[in-house]
Amino acid sequence: MNQPSPAIVAQSAVRPFPRWALWLLCVAYVVPGFFGRDPWKKYDMEAFGFMLQLAQTGAGQGSSWLKPTLLGQLEPNLALLPTWLGAWCIRLAPTGWEATAARIPFVLMLLTTLIATWYAVYALARTSAAQPVAFAFGGEARPTDYARTLADGGLLALLGCLGLAQLSHEITPALSQLCFASLLFMGLATLPRKRIKSGLAISAGMLGLTLSGAPVLAMLLGIGGATIRVLTPAGADHRRLNMLEIGLLALLGLLAVTLAGALDLWRWRLIPHAMSDLQGFGRLLLWFTWPAGPLALWSLWRWRRQLVRAWRFPHIGLPFWFALMTVGTTWFTGMSDRALMSALPAIAALAAFALPTLRRSVGAFIDWFTLLFFSAGALVIWVVWISMETGVPARPAFNVARAAPEFVHSLSPGLLVAALLSTVGWLALVRWRTGRHRSALWKTLVLPAAGTTLCWSLLMTLWLPLLNYGRSYAPLVAKIESVIGTAQCVQVIDLTHAQATALIFHGKMTLRPAAAAAPDCPWLIIDSHQLPNRVDRLRGWGWHEVTRILRPTDNNETLVIFEARKP
Repeated sequence: MNQPSPAIVAQSAVRPFPRWALWLLCVAYVVPGFFGRDPWKKYDMEAFGFMLQLAQTGAGQGSSWLKPTLLGQLEPNLALLPTWLGAWCIRLAPTGWEATAARIPFVLMLLTTLIATWYAVYALARTSAAQPVAFAFGGEARPTDYARTLADGGLLALLGCLGLAQLSHEITPALSQLCFASLLFMGLATLPRKRIKSGLAISAGMLGLTLSGAPVLAMLLGIGGATIRVLTPAGADHRRLNMLEIGLLALLGLLAVTLAGALDLWRWRLIPHAMSDLQGFGRLLLWFTWPAGPLALWSLWRWRRQLVRAWRFPHIGLPFWFALMTVGTTWFTGMSDRALMSALPAIAALAAFALPTLRRSVGAFIDWFTLLFFSAGALVIWVVWISMETGVPARPAFNVARAAPEFVHSLSPGLLVAALLSTVGWLALVRWRTGRHRSALWKTLVLPAAGTTLCWSLLMTLWLPLLNYGRSYAPLVAKIESVIGTAQCVQVIDLTHAQATALIFHGKMTLRPAAAAAPDCPWLIIDSHQLPNRVDRLRGWGWHEVTRILRPTDNNETLVIFEARKP
């Protein structure tokens, strides 16, 4: 027998979120941050460098499509698929549009993540075990309306996660892993109802994760999720998997294992010393997943009777397994926030199932906290921008000048209009939320999702020139060019992938590994942190130091320029 559901929901509480508003919110979240800027330090620029080098393979740059390299070094994440996609788009792009073209596949990946999360929550909420308690005289929520409302709540929970905004707008393997993890999640959630579409989503998720540098995660999620689906008993709304479907899932797992072995994608990435910092990991989980994380924990508590036998209740068991595996791999592999990003769709799904059980006082606390937090954040962004524009108040402009010396602020009418529209939309939403309206399950997560979207869009409009100056390598390369002129060839040693890419992309330089000074390549650049170990060798090769270039917004990053000693 099914355990009694903790959800008590009337039909009046399952009004769907307006489709136009949901799409507008998603577009307002996705588009800002992908366009109108340079590749940023460090991982964004590094990933772009491998794509750019691979796109130039036909020009004799020496990088292999199965072994992408940059200056002879392999791509550290072994993420072939995102590198391929970016390189293909760069090849098709006109000159000067390489950085923008490389982002196009990642825009689609983020949109796919949002859509897949919605459909996954919708499918899980349609299961009989997830339905709310039936009322004695009727009036409980209808299954379709209930599932659609929870799916809206799950999507809003994902948009509201604080840790998603920046990392989901970088062209790194982390976004690719997020996309394919969400596709795998959706495929397993919809499997009993949509055989062909589910099979395609599971295939894309497993193989995509494998080719995005996460074959172990693909195996854990795929095998565990498939096991839950195999053990799920038949219900009124779905049937059990037959032997053919089980065999195809096993064959798909074998294909992913074989593919990873053939391309040499298996790596041991455990970092034991990082596992002891439980306090730091807890802080990361709290802020990165807020507000979905606390709601997910509440959901697990309220649905604890179903959680004990999670394999029989996929609406709890499947997202719990995905969240457990992705959070676990994050902990075992160094507590990287980028690795944790793949857990957000499952955590958002669990948060959605907390909505029918949430107390009114908790919902009110989330509303008021969110309202104050994001309104204050938006106010700070506007005040700093006004200070940069007018000089009043003076203190914010002074702080900006100290943090970003040589930055020159300029007014962009288009960005200003976009910021004004975002702010007006937030004020209208706040007025609606504080008014007297019929309750809906998703109402608690409207302000977190809209507030995150507001602050992100303001940062990517009002502060975009400042952030682009602070996080781009263009100012550093411009200073280097003021010293070496329009030199086409530069020797480098001990530069990071991001620094090397910046010289290639912004400076249009041809880089060579460091060797003896030569007239046809008379300049050499090295990171200052590595100089003490190399200075004697460089002098023996005929190099002498000319100057040191400090990155304007980072006192810990300095490049040292050497010139060939003249006879």
